[in-house]
Parts: sequence; structure tokens; C-alpha cells
Amino acid sequence: METLKFKTNIKCGGCIAAVKPVLDQDQKIASWEVDLASPEKILTVLTDHNALEVSDMLKTAGYNAEKIPA
Repeated sequence: METLKFKTNIKCGGCIAAVKPVLDQDQKIASWEVDLASPEKILTVLTDHNALEVSDMLKTAGYNAEKIPA
């Protein structure tokens, strides 16, 4: 597993509630969190997915995720 970080347009608890079912149901995601205090609303994901797969999952929930270089 690796930790991936993304800049997102997730802005509030309601946004987190919208992505929660998508991220929680995926077996390749061990954990995730969004730092709403950060200006970039950083999503941190511990996963076996690659960055594109995680980004695509967020797109299905209506949000953007841009990988931050490690």
C-alpha cells in the first residue's frame, strides 16, 4: 500500500459525505481523510490503487482530485 495525496475541490462535511460511500466501499482503500483546514483541501488515501484510479473514483462522485507529487 502507498499513501497518495491529492488537491481537491471538496469543501465541506457535505462534500465528504458524498465521497464517503465511494471511498469506503472500495476494498483497495485502507483509509482516507480530507484536511478541510488546508487551502487545497488535501485528500490523503492509503491504497493499492494508482493515482489515476483514485482520481477517477472522485470524478464519479462529482469531485476533482489532482495528485500532489510526493
